[in-house]
Amino acid sequence: MIRDVNDPKGLIRESYRIEGIGLEECRSIFMDWALSLPDGTDTGPALDALIETYGAEAPDHPMTGILREGRAGMVPSGRRGGRRGRMQ
Repeated sequence: MIRDVNDPKGLIRESYRIEGIGLEECRSIFMDWALSLPDGTDTGPALDALIETYGAEAPDHPMTGILREGRAGMVPSGRRGGRRGRMQ
């Protein structure tokens, strides 16, 4: 089996294979996927690739909707925290 750098544990791939999977299960899998990515991974391109790979074949699948929500909900962070950010 070839490992996908955008889905290293195969969580997204497997979610599309689960018969009758619901929105809440997909959200849980998505969170596990996001937490399992290596540090420094740019999730935007990873989500784009996953949507292209799986969403095209299953546009009505709940995971496709979750992936699209994740991509649309990405907002660049204006502040990273720390004392300096709190003092302004």
